[in-house]
Amino acid sequence: MESKEVTNWRDEQALKRLEMITPLLDPDMDEAKRTQMREDIAARNGITTRSLYRYEKSFREGSFNGLRPMNREMRRSVKLPENYEEIVGQAIQLKREVPRRSVRQIIKILESEGWAAPGVLKASTLQRYLYKAGLGKKQMRKYTESRETSSRRFCRPHRMELVQGDIKYGPQIRDKEGKLIKTFLSSMIDDHSRYILQSEFYDNQRTEIVEDTFHKAILKHGSFDCGYLDNGKQYITDRLLKSCGRLGIRLLHAKPRNCEAKGKVEKFHQVVDGFIAEIRVAHVHSVGELNELWKYYLEEEYQREPHKGIKEYYEAMDVDVPAGGISPEQEWNRDTRKLTFIDVGTIAEAFMHHETRQIDKAGCFSFDGRMYEASTALAGAEVEIIYDPLHTEEIEVHYQGIAPIKAKRVRIGSFADKKPPVPIGMTEQLPETSRLLNALEKKYKEDNGLLADAISFAEYGREADTDV
Repeated sequence: MESKEVTNWRDEQALKRLEMITPLLDPDMDEAKRTQMREDIAARNGITTRSLYRYEKSFREGSFNGLRPMNREMRRSVKLPENYEEIVGQAIQLKREVPRRSVRQIIKILESEGWAAPGVLKASTLQRYLYKAGLGKKQMRKYTESRETSSRRFCRPHRMELVQGDIKYGPQIRDKEGKLIKTFLSSMIDDHSRYILQSEFYDNQRTEIVEDTFHKAILKHGSFDCGYLDNGKQYITDRLLKSCGRLGIRLLHAKPRNCEAKGKVEKFHQVVDGFIAEIRVAHVHSVGELNELWKYYLEEEYQREPHKGIKEYYEAMDVDVPAGGISPEQEWNRDTRKLTFIDVGTIAEAFMHHETRQIDKAGCFSFDGRMYEASTALAGAEVEIIYDPLHTEEIEVHYQGIAPIKAKRVRIGSFADKKPPVPIGMTEQLPETSRLLNALEKKYKEDNGLLADAISFAEYGREADTDV
């Protein structure tokens, strides 16, 4: 079994590789543009385009796991020459003289001029130094200009090819005790049909609400090809990227302060504003009540109402639109692309959080400022905890050789529990009796049986002597 350190290192490398290749995975991108973008990404990250080709192929064949590096021991890097700073200075000068010079050509010049022995300079290392010197700015500017076209109006031809997500401030409500509750709406919209895959109010804006939105949307409607999000902290977490990567979903992010790039979800938020205006005159005292009313409003005032954007899309292609228009629900249902559903267990595992904890002498561990009771049998052990971030009343504890334990929050009562539960996995099954006591009983009877035989034989000998 792999150690946790190795596993975490491999996952981190896979996440970095997924971030690099995500812009390159668009199937509709022009190949010339993809080639230029690949060169730019390679230059910024100090790797070769050949490596990017390999990462893309690995992701297509093995999804997220295909990007994890093989479990090899880290090799010691070759020590850099003492004059490496001077070598870098010469490389910078050569690059400025002719910007089109490749790193391979620069190394060839440096070797021919005697700055380094053949084979000492590595292209990837020198490329990183050149990038740090600012020589990658032109490539980055070209990359930025190529991405600006994404802010123009567009519409994917089929459902679940592209999904947009965003968070919006919701109404402030007061509970029955008068406490003010701030709410936030997390939503996901299908780019083609404008159909809302998932939309729900929360009483916080932590990263977990985005994971919950993704989780519920995939459970209800299946997997999608790509997610298009903004750069809010809730959308740029490693956990979200890793969860989607495990399900084969790519994530792209719009440029900061570029609302036009997510025009469909921004347009939808105008519908939300109408709902918020109605809530101001309604008597709502909990987030649960708010979501119940939002469900009705969403279905009747948006999903089943004709959508102007859908009409414009078909008119732009010279396709006749019914007089009554087309609603998001109708456009979603009439699409010919089949939905791809994933096993519920696979989805749940992809969005579960994994952490390690140390079990104390009392069989407990700390999580999110609270104590959870696992088992005294695991005292002193380092365990893995797996949990749903929005449902932490119960946390699953994993340890080698035993069945998973359901740990619950510690409730301090009037008396201590004299019989704490023992994990079933510590023994394959609960014993019906003490095998030690049974063995001692058997040994006792055997010993006493031999002693009785010895006494009988001795008495028989004495009787024989008396007869003589």
